[in-house]
Amino acid sequence: MRRLRLIPDGTHFRFMWMRRINFPVSIALAILSVVIFIGIGPQYGIDFRGGTLLELKPTSEATTLASIRSTLEELNLGDVQVQEVSDLTSGTNILVRIQQQEGGDEAQQEALVKVRAALGDTVDFRRIEVVGPRVSSELAYNGAMALLLAMVGILIYIWFRFEWQFAVGAIICTAHDVLMTLGFFTVLQLEFNLSSIAALLTIVGYSLNDTVVVYDRIRENLRKFKKMPLTELIDRSINETLARTVTTSLTTILALVALLIFGGSVIRSFVASMIFGILIGTYSSIFIAAPLLIFFKIRPAPSSDEGSETAEPAEA
Repeated sequence: MRRLRLIPDGTHFRFMWMRRINFPVSIALAILSVVIFIGIGPQYGIDFRGGTLLELKPTSEATTLASIRSTLEELNLGDVQVQEVSDLTSGTNILVRIQQQEGGDEAQQEALVKVRAALGDTVDFRRIEVVGPRVSSELAYNGAMALLLAMVGILIYIWFRFEWQFAVGAIICTAHDVLMTLGFFTVLQLEFNLSSIAALLTIVGYSLNDTVVVYDRIRENLRKFKKMPLTELIDRSINETLARTVTTSLTTILALVALLIFGGSVIRSFVASMIFGILIGTYSSIFIAAPLLIFFKIRPAPSSDEGSETAEPAEA
């Protein structure tokens, strides 16, 4: 029985010729992501804004989205968002977000009591989350620090393992993936909360893993083929790791798609961002991280006499 091969052995794709196209496009998209994230802003969750999040299950067909919205508007609780969410496991539920109340935690608890009294037995309360303003600011600060420290740790690790060109390339590649994912959150207006920070940290680790695999093969070939042109050597290295990269990304995405379909609304934004992050991380490890080594001149260009011996292995 023949094994299924997504990527055949001995591929010779020329990836480096595309760097003059994908570099400007990637830079423009990264800048656009920053502009959108700052200008429009993501849909911050209760974790970062403070307030109350309720997940309700209507007990009868008479309880509709409109009736719940009109009931809550009469309570004068400020900004109240009511939306319908559904999944295959729990069916259709109602998600209610109530803004942070003036007066601190006591006011938040009073608002929750009012909501319970107003809705009564018309709904079942599946989930209740109450976050005060002080806690939300601390969570936002800690999440940002976790992401920053992860980036610094990556820089130190790669710097010790490889040359400085590899370290800078890995950081640029990882920052590109994070910025693109932030833009993804903003464009689709996915809820940005603590699980989103966890998704960004996971994407950072996954992208770094892909980048290190490619960099490690490039470093091996730099020692093996002393006189091979750098663009040809990088193309060779990427082709040698291409089957591993594609297989790993595809199997991970298949697992995440199952979570996206059956995992419910609570983790939907986390899973969607993970799928996007893996796709963009695979792209960046091939089309961003590797070509950066040419820009940083990881190896001087060969002289005209050496150029003819493009594939001569180095002597042991």
